[in-house]
Amino acid sequence: MPLRVDVAPALYDWAVQRSRVDTGKLFQDFPKLAEWQSGEASPTLKQLEDFAKATRSPFGYFFLPKPPEERLPVADFRTIEGTSQTHPSADLLDTIYTMQRRQAWLRETRIAEEAEPLVFVGSASLADTPDAAGREMRRALGFSGGWASSVRTWQEAVSELRRAVERLGVIAVINGVVGNNTRRQLDVEEFRGFALADAYAPLIFVNGADAKSAQMFTLAHELAHIWLGQEGLSGFKFLLPEGLDVEQWCNRAAAEFLVPAQEFRTRWEKAKRAGSPYEMLARAFKVSPVVAARRALDLELVGRSEFFDFYEYYNAQAHRTGASSGGGDFYNNQNTRVGELFTKHVLQAALEGKIGFKEAYDLTGLQGGTFQKYAQRIGIDLP
Repeated sequence: MPLRVDVAPALYDWAVQRSRVDTGKLFQDFPKLAEWQSGEASPTLKQLEDFAKATRSPFGYFFLPKPPEERLPVADFRTIEGTSQTHPSADLLDTIYTMQRRQAWLRETRIAEEAEPLVFVGSASLADTPDAAGREMRRALGFSGGWASSVRTWQEAVSELRRAVERLGVIAVINGVVGNNTRRQLDVEEFRGFALADAYAPLIFVNGADAKSAQMFTLAHELAHIWLGQEGLSGFKFLLPEGLDVEQWCNRAAAEFLVPAQEFRTRWEKAKRAGSPYEMLARAFKVSPVVAARRALDLELVGRSEFFDFYEYYNAQAHRTGASSGGGDFYNNQNTRVGELFTKHVLQAALEGKIGFKEAYDLTGLQGGTFQKYAQRIGIDLP
């Protein structure tokens, strides 16, 4: 007779909630789940292992007397108007932990190489004018005024911005799934991005499940977090004119970085006569229409009522159309999911014998032939 495992019923509810997996599917895959939750029955060891895997839960947690209180390992800047997000999903936690591990490895590597700390990390403070920080960010990346209007698509603009951020020495990751697991899609409603500030290995993560125009703003917003030296999780929604001081500061710095005030005012005179001025300006700056509308509000070119009318309209449209993500060449996707900056450091360490290839596979999330083929794609031949 198979061994049965007694599990505190509350742990099943905890596992289901943090997994964000469709409950209907879970009850279909585990027909006795309701009986486990009520305490009327207990799973076998194999059933419990399968349930832990299905809910993306650490197996050992099911032997605890009550659900663990999992906290975000970074500051939570998603609070707006006195509300806060609770119970982070397994997908979010796994993503943060993976990025923290990569950052820690690169930090140790750069310190061992006696690299100089990056002076821009933490170079600004909340007492500084965010517009000035936005202009300094643009100068550091080498972006001149009007650069976005010369780029054909939002995808190209995001790629160019991400590459520029990495040239600065910041790991810039854009991914809409956990690692390469397309069955574990990240939820834009839960978070838009996060920044891990460090003088040797700063890291930005952007939720790739978001629209490309939104990814542009998130990249700039998280870069502002690095400039401020304030790491944390962001979940701003459509740039409402409220929020925490840090988020307000980063929003304004990002807005000046992407949509310089002087250039915006110049374009506004023509755009305001168009039928869809915010859409027109969004195309020019490669941002979302609501970012363009918020910029007009900040520069006092429109009133709050006009902004909120457009905000409500845009909100409704976004919920109807949703955001799309995914597809594309697997190896090209690794440029954003892992990043060339980080991968090249790992490859160099492996080639010099400082780490084994198994550790290199674990750090990048790529295995064997896949790892070697990607290395070739970025111009490095492995022995």
